[in-house]
Amino acid sequence: MRGPVAVVKRSFLEGRSIAALARDHGVSRGAIRTAVADLLPDHTAAAPEAPVPELPVTLDMPGEVADFLRAAELEPAERVALDEGQAVRRGTGYTLRVSAVPAVHRQLLDRCQILDGTAAVPARRKARREYGNRVGALTP
Repeated sequence: MRGPVAVVKRSFLEGRSIAALARDHGVSRGAIRTAVADLLPDHTAAAPEAPVPELPVTLDMPGEVADFLRAAELEPAERVALDEGQAVRRGTGYTLRVSAVPAVHRQLLDRCQILDGTAAVPARRKARREYGNRVGALTP
């Protein structure tokens, strides 16, 4: 090992704290943690063929869709995503800002499929279509 990362790793192994190393090198503690990540006790190497985990994405869900889903039977992850969503007032209605992994957004979209039916109120059909467009824009 050579260079500043090697020096940081060697110092860390000799017992220097992450905070002290950050001060010494004029970088953040996060940068030091990144440099010594493979030396930390909770570090586990990912298998090269392992899929990359999905990161949460924040999407605005129309209030009509949110109201429908709140009354529906949902999986625990879906319920948590809805419950933790933040309501944003929009004129006479609202939008629910939901943060969840894309898979949960897709599941929520599937749950409100019935809103596309001909018996559904036009405003709900439009709201579901808007949410569907936002979910559809996510990479698979």
